[in-house]
Amino acid sequence: MDTPTDKTFEILVVDDDPDIREVLRLLLEGEGYATREASCGQEALERLDERVHLVLLDALMPGESGFDVCARIRERYDVMIMFLTAKAQEMDRVRGLRCGGDDYLAKPFSPAELSARVGALLRRYHSHARNNSVIYERGGVRVDISRGEVTRGGVRVTLTDIEYRVLAYLAGRRGETIDARTLYEAVWREPYLLASAGTIMVHIGNLRRKLEDDPKHPSILKTVWGKGYCVE
Repeated sequence: MDTPTDKTFEILVVDDDPDIREVLRLLLEGEGYATREASCGQEALERLDERVHLVLLDALMPGESGFDVCARIRERYDVMIMFLTAKAQEMDRVRGLRCGGDDYLAKPFSPAELSARVGALLRRYHSHARNNSVIYERGGVRVDISRGEVTRGGVRVTLTDIEYRVLAYLAGRRGETIDARTLYEAVWREPYLLASAGTIMVHIGNLRRKLEDDPKHPSILKTVWGKGYCVE
């Protein structure tokens, strides 16, 4: 597979058929990719974050269609999307591309063709990421999503997975105030409860101690009282 080897690419497989998800998982992991799975559009949105490089998306699923899910993904993430579907008519391919898809592969497909198309999309992603990987840089703090890395003054900062995801989510929406419920459900991928606000505060506090010159008077991770959190 002729793709960059400096990192493990992660692929989200979205299909309501568990057998198809299993086949795809085995094929992709056999190529050295990491995988996640989702059985519907809502689960796909819950499982998606900045570490996913490619989404394999079934166009026809119960409830929300893959086309609608694709449009929603495009509102939040810059990720490659390839439709996998039994619908191979031209109008369906055009619809998939117009709503934000990058490629379209009709079922049934051969493992060789899937492998080649996935490789081609990830090469495009890698080329794009080299120029668009740094989503935040200020005061010596740098968030590089292509490497999954945060540095301060050129020195790598050790973050937990949750800390990284909180920071990346807020940094990717720089200047936007994110309410606690939206932040929690996007990062933790579970329903927001009353105690969830305290959980967020603990992780925000940890991030401030690692990133801010003065954690008590933060210049990067701001609290907008009564509204949520914001990265400036």
